[in-house]
Amino acid sequence: MNVLIIGSGGREHTLAWKVKQSDRCEKLYVAPGNAGTANIAENVNIGVNDFEELGNFALENNVELIVVGPEEPLVRGIRDFFQSKENLKHIKLIGPGQDGAQLEGSKDFAKAFMAKNNIPTAGYYTFSADQLEQGIAHIDRSKTPIVLKADGLAAGKGVIISEDKEEAKNTLKEMLLDKKFGSASSKVVIEEFLSGIEVSVFVITDGDSYKVLPEAKDYKRIGEGDSGPNTGGMGAVSPVVFADEIFLSKVEDRIIKPTISGLKNEGIDYNGFIFIGLMNVNGEPYVIEYNVRMGDPETEVVLPRIESDLMQIFDATANKTLEQVDLEIVDKTASTVVMVSGGYPGSYEKGKAISGLDAANDAIIFHAGTKNTDEAVLTNGGRVLAITGMGNSIEDALKKSYDTIENIHWEGAQFRSDIGKDLLALESQ
Repeated sequence: MNVLIIGSGGREHTLAWKVKQSDRCEKLYVAPGNAGTANIAENVNIGVNDFEELGNFALENNVELIVVGPEEPLVRGIRDFFQSKENLKHIKLIGPGQDGAQLEGSKDFAKAFMAKNNIPTAGYYTFSADQLEQGIAHIDRSKTPIVLKADGLAAGKGVIISEDKEEAKNTLKEMLLDKKFGSASSKVVIEEFLSGIEVSVFVITDGDSYKVLPEAKDYKRIGEGDSGPNTGGMGAVSPVVFADEIFLSKVEDRIIKPTISGLKNEGIDYNGFIFIGLMNVNGEPYVIEYNVRMGDPETEVVLPRIESDLMQIFDATANKTLEQVDLEIVDKTASTVVMVSGGYPGSYEKGKAISGLDAANDAIIFHAGTKNTDEAVLTNGGRVLAITGMGNSIEDALKKSYDTIENIHWEGAQFRSDIGKDLLALESQ
């Protein structure tokens, strides 16, 4: 089967790496890809939202399966585009349609969906620009910290947690009136703050049945000890010590099952991944957010722990036979540490030559923001590489990640040295 993976980050390199291991994969393409995907697949210079060109390429190259990595093409309706074309609708596609993608594309839709289906989440209200005064009055009545979320996609930057009510009011004005996040903040969800520890649970579903993938914990802030501004993710670990069998059973019964049945009740024929961002509040799970694709850098620790043939799982998902497939998870720990450009998540320079990628190591190097030239592999983004170690413990996995990082260099490279340290502390309690 010829396969096309859409995207250019660490998630897509990891998907390509796993798909390439399958005997079912004949020819593998990635659009647009990066320097890492170029080593195992053929990169195609087509943007993720250029549906017309992606369709033409798929037809010309007999692509039978498309895996959509990032959220934007899903929210924009790539599945709907392919289904609407008589010559494209036969191509299997992993990813929901525009209706299902609202779970990520609209925070207000997601919160209303959870309320309707009795899925535990923080209390909330949604306000638009003409309701600014009501929003300000709501902030006055609220306890701090106060969580403000842009309704639409904001490249992972649309969530503001404010400790001060005046600051929260100013932020609400910036979001609604000054369009701080563009059209994404034409509506703002003001949410109750939940205090706990975060974990992400991943599901793949054919719309009827589902498989629960390994859980993961990621690290969003740029600085040691979870300090500084949020990023797209500085590292991740799987499994997660506090997400034990009892907790995950609660997640399945209270969140996963009602999510799948709720989508069916809405008439949404959902096919693909659901990423459930959770808060563990004293052992009870609450949904912070849904994503309609795999997370990044969580994919870099989740997929290496899957022993099953990913192509078989994708094929069954597309054919609505997922119930017939077994999902095997390896009993190992995976850790990934993200190396980023100097200045990230603020302004940073691209085009720095990377050395040490060919050094002998015990970790897997997944590329996120890189590109090839004749002379060298260059940095081409904020998050550049994700270094994944596998071991019998968190310590083993982290040692492999950090030992490999010691060999890799470019001007201004940064990484956090404390990924997984909090889980090590919990494990020793």
